[in-house]
Amino acid sequence: MDRRQLLSGGLAAGALAAWPTRVPAQPWSISEQHRKVLAVAADQLERNRARLWRSDVVGIADFALPSSLPRLHFADLERGEVRSFLVAHGKGSDPEHDGFLKTFSNVPNSLATSRGAYVTYEWYKGKYGTSIRLGGVEADNSNALDRAIVLHPAWYANPAMLERWGKLGRSDGCFAMGEADFNEALWHLSGGRLLYADKLGLG
Repeated sequence: MDRRQLLSGGLAAGALAAWPTRVPAQPWSISEQHRKVLAVAADQLERNRARLWRSDVVGIADFALPSSLPRLHFADLERGEVRSFLVAHGKGSDPEHDGFLKTFSNVPNSLATSRGAYVTYEWYKGKYGTSIRLGGVEADNSNALDRAIVLHPAWYANPAMLERWGKLGRSDGCFAMGEADFNEALWHLSGGRLLYADKLGLG
């Protein structure tokens, strides 16, 4: 091999080394938690479809988690996507105020959160500003309207509470979201959609 062949071979090898390696496209995936959320949402949607006006997004509140973690999931069944938010529970469900929901109740004046399926109704102006009425459709939450159990924004559900106390404040049984997050509920969970709450342990 002469000097010219050696140089041309070296240049070719260098060019190959410099050429970017093509990385194969990675398959789109979601977390195991969100996969479980979507499965629960689809199941509850089928159980309650006849009561709903809209079936694109289902709210899933997993009260097995503490209030310091995002546990209100908006499951978009059309896109196969999940977005998660902080949500507070009722005083009567957590009398020690340690951030964990202990019990559910449907009893008036219990100040507790109720489990079960709810239909989201219209917006209205209440104590915390624009809020969403909820209709309980099961024996465990049948008093929701009479108890004024609603979805509303609240300062005590803001992320700043976690920085100071490590947990959110407590509601009177309502689903209270952070003030900045609540617009997501107004746009994507109100108007005849499903909200389902229980101690689900989805992770």
